[in-house]
Amino acid sequence: MPNRDPFFAFPEHESEGGVSVLEQIGEPGSSGSDYRVILYNDEVHGIEEVIEQVMKATECDVEEAVKIVVEVDRKGRGVCFRGDRAKCHKVAKVLREIRLQCEVDCD
Repeated sequence: MPNRDPFFAFPEHESEGGVSVLEQIGEPGSSGSDYRVILYNDEVHGIEEVIEQVMKATECDVEEAVKIVVEVDRKGRGVCFRGDRAKCHKVAKVLREIRLQCEVDCD
């Protein structure tokens, strides 16, 4: 006999042996690359020093590092890296080597 429960009208709901299972959709971090590193502006570090550290942390070229640092300087903060959680924490650790203010956030 078909199940007429409206709960099962949605594709994310399934039944396993009479037990309803709700698939978790869109859980933060589920795709593995839903994280970002946000770098904050400060008045302590010189622009050249920040550019060098961004290049070291993110492995980007000088042009990309300059774009990131200019955005951070203008807006007060900017996303300097996107990736999986572990890689974002590694990038943040390198940025913090010279005491740059940053955080890892989930999109």
